[in-house]
Amino acid sequence: MKQTTAKLVFVSSMSLAIASCGDKQSQQSTDAMEENVSNSQLEAIWPKLDIAVKPDAKVEKQVQEILAGMTLEQKVAQMIQPEIRDITVEDMRKYGFGSYLNGGGSFPNQNKHSTPSDWIKLAEDMYQASIDDSIDGSTIPTIWGTDAVHGHNNVIGATLFPHNIGLGAADNPELIEKIAEITAREVMVTGIDWVFAPTVAVVRDDRWGRTYEGYSEDPRIVRDYSAAIVNGLQGHADKDFLGDERVISTVKHFVGDGGTVGGDDQGDNIASEQELFDIHAQGYVGGLTVGSQSVMASFNSWHGKKNHGNKYLLTDVLKDRMGFDGFVVGDWNGHGQVAGCKNESCPQAVNAGLDIFMVPGDDWKPLYENTIAQVKSGEIAMARIDDAVSRILRVKVRAGIFTKPSPANRPFSGKLELIGAKEHRAVARQAVRESLVLLKNNNNILPLSPKQKILVTGDGADNIGKQSGGWTITWQGTGNNNDDFPGGSSIYQGIADVVTAAGGEIELSSDASYTTKPDVAVVVFGEEPYAEGNGDTDNLEFERGDKKSLAVLQSLKAQNIPVVALFISGRPMWVNAELNASDAFVAVWLPGSEGNGVADVVMAKADGSVNFPITGKLSFSWPKDAMQTTVNVGDEDYDPLLPYGFGLAYGEASTLANDLSEVSESGASMLSNLNMLSTPWTPAFGHNGTNKIYSSTAEEAPVSYRTIDRVVQEDARLISFAGGELGLFEINDNFPFDLRGYAEANGQLSFDYRVDKAATGKVALSARCEGDCKVNIDVTDKFNAVSEQWQTLTVDLACYAAQGADMGKVYAPFVIGTSDELTVAISNVEIVASPESEATISCP
Repeated sequence: MKQTTAKLVFVSSMSLAIASCGDKQSQQSTDAMEENVSNSQLEAIWPKLDIAVKPDAKVEKQVQEILAGMTLEQKVAQMIQPEIRDITVEDMRKYGFGSYLNGGGSFPNQNKHSTPSDWIKLAEDMYQASIDDSIDGSTIPTIWGTDAVHGHNNVIGATLFPHNIGLGAADNPELIEKIAEITAREVMVTGIDWVFAPTVAVVRDDRWGRTYEGYSEDPRIVRDYSAAIVNGLQGHADKDFLGDERVISTVKHFVGDGGTVGGDDQGDNIASEQELFDIHAQGYVGGLTVGSQSVMASFNSWHGKKNHGNKYLLTDVLKDRMGFDGFVVGDWNGHGQVAGCKNESCPQAVNAGLDIFMVPGDDWKPLYENTIAQVKSGEIAMARIDDAVSRILRVKVRAGIFTKPSPANRPFSGKLELIGAKEHRAVARQAVRESLVLLKNNNNILPLSPKQKILVTGDGADNIGKQSGGWTITWQGTGNNNDDFPGGSSIYQGIADVVTAAGGEIELSSDASYTTKPDVAVVVFGEEPYAEGNGDTDNLEFERGDKKSLAVLQSLKAQNIPVVALFISGRPMWVNAELNASDAFVAVWLPGSEGNGVADVVMAKADGSVNFPITGKLSFSWPKDAMQTTVNVGDEDYDPLLPYGFGLAYGEASTLANDLSEVSESGASMLSNLNMLSTPWTPAFGHNGTNKIYSSTAEEAPVSYRTIDRVVQEDARLISFAGGELGLFEINDNFPFDLRGYAEANGQLSFDYRVDKAATGKVALSARCEGDCKVNIDVTDKFNAVSEQWQTLTVDLACYAAQGADMGKVYAPFVIGTSDELTVAISNVEIVASPESEATISCP
C-alpha cells in the first residue's frame, strides 16, 4: 500500500533552540556508510541540540569515582532491567540490577487490586536489596520504571487522563505540563522513580494499533507537547529539575515508530532520512532540548534494520550529533529482534548504543552471563560498557538517587490521598472538556437541555473501562469494570448528574429500549480497548462485519428520535453510515476516568445556555473512506472527509452532508501477498506452538526443526514429528494479524511441501486466533505418501471463517499438527491476496 508522508519542515526558533549545524566533520560510522550517508548529510539533517541540562564537572567526577570501583559484573548488572514478575528481592540482592520495571498489567504480588502500600513495599524492598552489598558488593541504588502513559494507569484509583490522541485535539501545552506534573506526583506516592513517557510518535497510518498514543499527525504539536510533558515530569532545568516532586522521563520510541509501512506495529519505516527528522524526530527535538534523561529505542526498523541494533541512529545521530548524554533503554525484549540476536544474547545492541536491556521473562540471567562473556572475549569493548554505565550513573546522580531517602521515606511516598485527588481529577476533567471534537451538529441540537427526557444507550455509556481504552490497569485495558475505577465517572453518570440536578428525566438502556419515548437519545459507542499490535487493523471501517452500533442509531432515527452520537475511539475511523444516522456526532476519543467532563460540554445549563464551549480541533485528519488510512496534512493529494484542525463550535452550521457515501472500497486490489517465512512472522513449535524458534536448528519433543536449501540458501524448513504425543508447528506473530481483507478478497493460504517421511496417522492444518479458535482441516491425505517432488497446497481462508475463526485477530494462520510420525519440508508459505486459481481445499 502506498505510504504517503507530509512534507513539513519545522525550524527551532518557534520555541526550542538548536545550535548551528556547521560543526567540524567527525569520522563517519560504519552504520552510516551502510546507509550511504555522508558526514555532511548527517550534519545537514540532524541538529546539535542546545540541551538545557548541561554537563556538570561535579556530577562527572562522582560518576567516574563510582565507575572506577565497579567490577565488570556490577557494570553489566546496571545494564539489565528485568520485570517484577520474573525476579525476587533476593535476585536483586544477589545481582544488583540497575533498574527494573512493571510491564502493563503487572502488579506487586501479581494482584490487580494491590494497594499503593503494596507498591511502596515492593519499591522499598527492591531498593534496600540493591544497596545491600553482602553478596554482589554493590551499594548502587536501583530505580523502578513504569508505563504511566495517561496517569498512573496501573494503579487502581489513580487519575486517568485522556489518551494522547484526545490531548492533541486540545492543543494546550500548559495543560499538558500540568497533567505530567500530576502524573509524577501520583507515581511518586507509590515509590517509583521513572516513567516511560512521553510517547512522541507522529502517526502516518491510522491502522496502527498505537495511533491513540500519538498526539497528532502534525510534528509541531508533538514537539511542543514533548517539551511540556518532560518539564512536567522532571521539572524545569533551571529551577526544580529532578527534585523531590519529580521523576525521570523517557522520550520514546526512537525513532519512526509512527511511520511504518501499512501501520504495522514493530514494522519497517521507509521514510527518507530528511523525513525521519522533519516528521518523526520532532518529539526528540522538544523533549531532549528541555532535558529528558532517557530515550527508549523503538521496535521498528528503518529501511529494514531494527532500531535496537542501529548504531547510526542510536550513537551517531542521537548521542554524538544531537548531544544526548542520558541513557538509551530498550523496549520489551526488542534487542531479541535484531538480526543475529536472541533475547538472551545480543552484543549487537550494546555495540549499537543500547545502554539498558529491557529483558522480561527468564532471559535476564543468560543475557547477563552472555554479556559478561562477550566483554571478556572482546566482542563488546570495555569502553562501550563504561560509556553505558556512565550514562546510567549520570542520570542517577542528577536525579539524586544516591542522596534521596529510600522510596518509603520520600516526601510523597504513602500520601494515599494524592492518588485520584480531587484537584487532580479536576485537571483531568478539564482535559476531557478540551479534547472533544464536534464533527456534526444539525440544527444546533447540542448542547442538550438537561430538562428534557433523555435516553442514554450504547455499550460505552456506563463503561469506564471502555472509555479509558488500553494501558488501563491491564495492558490491553480489558477485564475491567466500573468498580475498578473508584472516584471515576462514566459518561452516563456525568450526564445523569446534570439532568437530575436540572429536574429533567433520564433513562439508561443497554439495548435502546425505553419506558417513555425520549425527547432525545444519546448513544455512546466505539472501539473496544486494545494496546500495541493488538489494535492493528487492515482498514479503518468501524465495526466491520458487525454493525451493531449502527443498528441502534438507525432504530432510534426510524422512530423520529433525535440522535446524539458520542464516539469512543483511539483513531479517526470511517463512520459515514453512523454519521448519516446521527443528528450530532462528537469524537470523545478515550477520555479516561473522568466521564463527567463529557457531560460538562454536551449538556447545557438548566437555563439552556452553554455550560462549557466545545473547543477541540482534529489533530488527525478524518478519512472519507475505509481505505484512506494515510491521509495527513501536507500530503500532495490531501483530500480527507474532515481536515486537520476541523472542529465545529456551538452555533456554527454543520458542513457534513446527511447522505455521505456508505460504500467503501474493500482494498483487496491494494493487498500484497504475505510471505510468512519472513519477519514479522516467526516459526514456533511445542505442545502449544508458542515456543518461538530463533535459530536454524531447534528441537522440543516431539518436534524438531531446521532450515534447508531449496532454491536459495535457507529458503525452506524441515519439520519432523516423532509421534507418541501431539506435536504442533506454527508460523506466528507477536500480535494478532487482521486477515479480513484477505478473506474478503477470496484469499488463500498457500505453501509448497515435500513429504520425506509419510504420515503414520492423522495430520491437521489449523490456525491460532483470538478467542475460541477451532479451525481444524484434515490434510492427512496430502501427507500419507513420500513425495520426491515439491507440491503446492492451497486452502481457502473461507474455511477458517466457516469454522469460527475471528479473521480480524489471527496470531498464526499456519499451524500443522499430528500425534504420529511425519517429516515434511515446507517452502513459499504465503497468504495470497487475489489467487488466480481455485484452492486445493475449498469450503462452501
